[in-house]
Amino acid sequence: MMSNHMAFVLASYLSAGIALSGLIAWILLDQRNQLKALRDLEARGVRRRSGFGKDGAA
Repeated sequence: MMSNHMAFVLASYLSAGIALSGLIAWILLDQRNQLKALRDLEARGVRRRSGFGKDGAA
């Protein structure tokens, strides 16, 4: 039979795993949304300021 301490440790690891999984899912969904927004902006002709050429001209 499992001791109370072991049950606490397993519950803690399970909680941490669920929290980390949720954060990873949130990051991946946000990345997908940000890339879509960037593609939409570029399709409308809005360019990034970091997109300058070698001579400084856009």
